[in-house]
Amino acid sequence: MKRPAKPRVPEGPSQRQLRAGELMRHALVEILREEEIADPVLEGISVTVTEVRMSPDLRHAIVFVEPLGGVNAEGVVDAMNRHAKFVRGRLGRAIDMRFTPELKFLHDESFNEAARMTRLFEDPRVRRDLTPDEPSDSWKDDD
Repeated sequence: MKRPAKPRVPEGPSQRQLRAGELMRHALVEILREEEIADPVLEGISVTVTEVRMSPDLRHAIVFVEPLGGVNAEGVVDAMNRHAKFVRGRLGRAIDMRFTPELKFLHDESFNEAARMTRLFEDPRVRRDLTPDEPSDSWKDDD
């Protein structure tokens, strides 16, 4: 007797979530470029939107941001979350979606992780393990 097939659980976001996330990322970049958010913490700070992850129902979005140079990242993220409703209002006019998702801003830690990995690869002990040994002459035939 055959067993019913187990329902397939998707691994990662759907194409719909990915498309919506990219649409939102581009719109958020334009909104932040216009510099309409009045907050002393954000004044003169360039904020990069690195990724937008959408919930399966597209009603919530996690927006990963990185201030230029990583300066005052925690303060910038707090300021962005304080102004999330304002940004959401602007976003609603910029995108064509049934719902404008609620926004939650988080600091993108991938830049810090990349810098940590670079430091690790530059460590002499790690570099020694990554560099191939000098070829030995023992494999050559003696004439």
